[in-house]
Amino acid sequence: MHLEAGRSGKKCLQNWGARKALLSVCAMGIGTLLASGVQGQAQTALQSLQQNRQNVEWADNFDIATENITEVNSSAPTLSPETADYIAIAIDRYQRIVQAGGWGTVTGGGKALRIGAKDPRVVELRRRLIVSGDLEQQAGLSDAFDSYVDAALRRFQLRHGLIPDGVMGDDTVQALNVPAHVRLGQLETNIVRMRSMSGFLGDRYVMVNIPAAEIEAVESGRVRSRHTAVVGKIDRQTPILNSKIYELNFNPYWTVPVSIIRKDLIPKMKEDPEYLSKNNIRIFDWSGNELAWQQIDWNTDEATQYRFTQDPGAENSLGSVRINFHNKHQVYLHDTPSKTLFGESQRFHSSGCVRVQNVRELVTWMLQSTTPDWDRSRVDSVIRTGEREDVKLKKSVPLYMTYVTAWANSDGVVHFRDDIYDRDDLSGTETQARL
Repeated sequence: MHLEAGRSGKKCLQNWGARKALLSVCAMGIGTLLASGVQGQAQTALQSLQQNRQNVEWADNFDIATENITEVNSSAPTLSPETADYIAIAIDRYQRIVQAGGWGTVTGGGKALRIGAKDPRVVELRRRLIVSGDLEQQAGLSDAFDSYVDAALRRFQLRHGLIPDGVMGDDTVQALNVPAHVRLGQLETNIVRMRSMSGFLGDRYVMVNIPAAEIEAVESGRVRSRHTAVVGKIDRQTPILNSKIYELNFNPYWTVPVSIIRKDLIPKMKEDPEYLSKNNIRIFDWSGNELAWQQIDWNTDEATQYRFTQDPGAENSLGSVRINFHNKHQVYLHDTPSKTLFGESQRFHSSGCVRVQNVRELVTWMLQSTTPDWDRSRVDSVIRTGEREDVKLKKSVPLYMTYVTAWANSDGVVHFRDDIYDRDDLSGTETQARL
């Protein structure tokens, strides 16, 4: 994610150590911070920070940089052996926040706020972002939505899997208003998950984090590439499992699962009898004989007795590549023609399979190490032919499809995602609509 930096950003953030110290103090002394300003350790941190700002003034409200959000991304894997330790540190911090009364709420409704706005709600927003460590205390509690608030809100949005547009809209307000004790509960739940995954996962592996709708390709303990994903709907959930990727299908045919025939295809054919032809889907009986759509009674479940196959091509639901791994759920990773879905913050649209953004980069990475006679140019060339080609990996790649809704990295950045499948077991806590 590349975001523009303000003209004086580099100077504002020269002393990163002082900044982190200040944020730490903000987390430890919330009550004092909100009532009368930061004292003691905070004063020392502020003095150090001010000395390194030289002539840059906080009053220069539209000249702040966005470097303070670059720490959100880390090259360390989510399933790093150290992640549980980072979560433990975050738990201690969030316990202090909860004990100090939490972070209050931000008034929702009305016009979305963005940089340049002047509104009483900005004071609430500043207070909320200060408590969570996204905005420095020195930025103050004015009602102006300046560059400091813009950068802090983008940082918050990135940490919560939202589109980092710097706009305080409904989705962002809902995330801001999840109580601190709910976030603490998520951390406590996920530290258990992380500890259960703390063993050796392999020199190279693929991790799908379902709530984050994100994929990591990990090699030698570092993230080689991250990929935005689209995962299962709430009523068609992507399964949690460990497996091994063993095969790639280029320009694949798609055999429509019975569940999708019943839930999707039959209703669509009732609405539009040309649906199959428009999407290059053909009907076969189990002896291989092709049928016309008129031979089926679409007012019944008769269609589930036949095989529906979508030919390779631009409209194929699997896109250009299908990634196979052993599982009993009949799911797989794959490309998609519906690439606009990757631009959404809530990416829960599939019937259980996982759609992969920039899938060619992922499959090239898998092939180069396991099947060395393949490279990116060959991948592109095979896809261009439009012809089906199956490639078995000479060495399978471990796959972990996980459910992680809260984690932290070495910079102390804490990430949260919606408990989309209601698996965090936070019953008894006060939740918001997003959880």
